[in-house]
Amino acid sequence: MSDSLSPSSSKIGLIWLVIAAAATVLLWQFPWGTYILYPFSILATWFHEMGHGLTAALLGGNFHQLALYRDGSGVAMTSVSFLGRLGQGFVAMGGPLGPAVAGGFFIISSRRFKTAHWCLMGLGCLMLISVLLWIRTLFGVVAIALWGLFILGISLKTPKSIQAFFLQFMGMQALVSTYHQKEYLFGSPSVNVNGSNLVSDTGIIAHYLFLPHWFWAAFILILSALIFGWSLRIAYGSTDESDRPV
Repeated sequence: MSDSLSPSSSKIGLIWLVIAAAATVLLWQFPWGTYILYPFSILATWFHEMGHGLTAALLGGNFHQLALYRDGSGVAMTSVSFLGRLGQGFVAMGGPLGPAVAGGFFIISSRRFKTAHWCLMGLGCLMLISVLLWIRTLFGVVAIALWGLFILGISLKTPKSIQAFFLQFMGMQALVSTYHQKEYLFGSPSVNVNGSNLVSDTGIIAHYLFLPHWFWAAFILILSALIFGWSLRIAYGSTDESDRPV
């Protein structure tokens, strides 16, 4: 018995995914739409800040703490010495690329029911771990703990087809959020975080890796689009019979 999505269900899933993406973009055009998407905005910020922190950790640095605020902003406190300026630039880039990388991974993982299930389990556990290890604001603790428990509930209490689609939906929301922050990426090399003006990620990247911040903004958006297309191609491409579990 195959653990993969059938061709017909794959087509239906892709149609619904496109509809959900279009609906998300449409909702962003209205003030009340931002309230509906607010939980996903907080989730996108978590992906973003975790991208900074985990990139620093992968480079042998430290992920000290993460702050999430009610207005949807956030900041990750990190330190890294590996590769000097290049390492600092990579950590800054890890934030805006975090949602795209996570989203692509989710969409690819949804290709099989088993990987979708374990991916949701891992995501829920990672959220709860981040609450214990890094998040230092009350709002962030409550919001991400609720998200983590909700995702674990989906992975444990719903049919496998629902888990696969929900993981795809999460991936789509993460990827599309990259384009929702285009004003942040292309705008002034400074950003307001909880009432404080800080240098934006693209401003930091430009400082450490040279070239103007708008170049890095365009690079991040193009790379995110490539990740989106590549993940969809893998998730909805044909599967060799030899790759199907029996």
